[in-house]
Order: sequence, then C-alpha cells, then structure tokens
Amino acid sequence: MNSRISIKNIVREFDDHRVLNGIGIQIEEGEIFGLLGPSGAGKTTLIKILTGQLPQTEGEAKLLGTDTRKLTDREYSRIGMMLDNTGVYERLSCYDNLLLFARIYGLSVEKPKEALKRVGLWETKNRPVQKLSKGMKQRLVLARAMMNEPEILFLDEPTSGLDPANAREIHKLIQKQKEKGTTVFLTTHNMEEAEKLCDHIALLFEGSIVEYGNPKEICKRYNHQNKICLSLKDGRQILLENNCEGAKRVYDCLREGVVEAIHSTEPNLETVFMELTGRSFE
Repeated sequence: MNSRISIKNIVREFDDHRVLNGIGIQIEEGEIFGLLGPSGAGKTTLIKILTGQLPQTEGEAKLLGTDTRKLTDREYSRIGMMLDNTGVYERLSCYDNLLLFARIYGLSVEKPKEALKRVGLWETKNRPVQKLSKGMKQRLVLARAMMNEPEILFLDEPTSGLDPANAREIHKLIQKQKEKGTTVFLTTHNMEEAEKLCDHIALLFEGSIVEYGNPKEICKRYNHQNKICLSLKDGRQILLENNCEGAKRVYDCLREGVVEAIHSTEPNLETVFMELTGRSFE
C-alpha cells in the first residue's frame, strides 16, 4: 500500500541553523498522526515542506505519491489545511468566507452550507467573522479545510487557546474525518490531545525525532517502575510491586474496604519526553 505521506531523511537549514535533522515518517490512509514538540522544535517547518510552501535542504518528501516540490492543483485539491494563521476574512460572514473558497476550489455552492452545518455554525452563517468567539472561528477554519472532502488534512495546533468544551468539539470533528478515511497530520504540544486522538505520534526535539509509535505503547516502553499505587481512605499511599505478592496485598486491602483508589505508575507522554530530552515539554 502506498503511503499518503512519505518522508525520508528530511533536512532543512536556515543559514547555519539546522531546523530539521534527518526526519523520516510514513503515514497511511485513515491514520491520525501527531507531531509533538515544544515551540521551535520544527513542527510548522515540516508542514510547510509537506504542503509545498518550503523546499527541504536534503531528503525526499512525497504527498499522495508526488514530490512535494512539484505539487500541482491536482494534489492541492485533495488536501485541506488549518494552519497557525486562520486565513479567513474578518469582515465577511461565515457563509461568504466559505462561498469564496468554494469558488476558488471549483466546488458546488451547496458545499458551504454542508460545511457550516457539519461544524454547527449554520445558525450563525450571516455573522461577520470578527464577531465570532475564538472557538467558533476555529470551527469555521476547520470547516473551510474540510469543505473539499480532503484525503489529507493538515492541522497545526487546532485547539490552541481553546477551552476544554470547544477543544472537545474540534476533537469530535477530527475523529469523524478519520472515520471517513481521511489522513490527519496533526501538530500539537498538548500531550493529552495526542494520546486521545492519534494512532501514531513522533516526539520532535531540536529538529530530530526522539521517539515514534502508538502513544500507549510508547508509555508502556518507558514504564520502568511497573508498580501499583494504592491510595487508602486514611490518606496513606502504598506502592506495590506488580507481581503475585502485590496482587495479594491489593486483594487484602480491597477486602478490608480501605482502598480509595488504585493507580498504575505508567508514565504519560510528558514524562517520556522529559526522560528522553532532560527538559519539560513547555
């Protein structure tokens, strides 16, 4: 099966500074891929290379089988982009914004209506963008990115600055795209978001991928303690080995009715990143 996105040994330099250092990833149909890293790690630079906005210094990048330095209207009509700059016109209404892009894409005039309904903005179709809340504006930008039914959807920090309720709405829309077979390339510094949404992630640090895989499997790989933590009703915590003896102690405590909560010591992506790089994600 041909990968929808193929990246081999990508290097990008600006003057004497190497921003990307030998990146290699394969991303398949219907996959949500997350590129995680702190600000300045090179996430946006890689998206710009993949979407033909910036050439790489070395290496090969292909989008839908085409060299990203040679993308044409044929490829661009099959992708959607929600990047860090919104790209919508503040004085135009929600509907007129999408109608303008529909005409650029050569889409049916019904598409703006369908897209606005999909993201729950049809009732506010005549409202100028400048009067939208941040969450509504994010949904509008996502509607624009999905309007052409893309095979690949690039989302650069799609929930940045949103409250949890609006972030959940964006997550639902992303999941629906996956269910339709869309490949989603997501950049984020939100570890919880990545664990919830992504099939595979790559941790990017100073231009290099320091870890790659399924989020849960990555966390299991770095579960060095492999212990069980019991929080008791009297406020004490007991750390037990994850073995037969520990299981017996858990059973005894449960039988005595003294357990408030049981937790594993499995790390999250934040602690994995700190172990690999020696620094916080923020």
